[in-house]
Amino acid sequence: MELFHITTRAAWDAARAAGEYRAESLAREGFIHLSTAAQWRATLARFFRGHRDLVLLAIRSEALHAPVRFDEADGERFPHLYGPLNLDAVVEAQDLPPPL
Repeated sequence: MELFHITTRAAWDAARAAGEYRAESLAREGFIHLSTAAQWRATLARFFRGHRDLVLLAIRSEALHAPVRFDEADGERFPHLYGPLNLDAVVEAQDLPPPL
């Protein structure tokens, strides 16, 4: 299954230099927020309005080293990665235009 994560270009560049990606939410909440193919556009519109230099990471879930769980949030089930994102699971990093 392909999952998605929205981040900044700076955070993605730092992850590539470090060898793994750790979103701030990993330290704060214990997981990295992910979205399904059907969810990421709504996530972009809801949480990233006005942000620039965004990157959409496409992730092969079967290649992840840390576990993924689907947790309930706002009446919907969202995937969460309970550990750092290993870079070899990322199949594409696509620049996103700022959401309107």
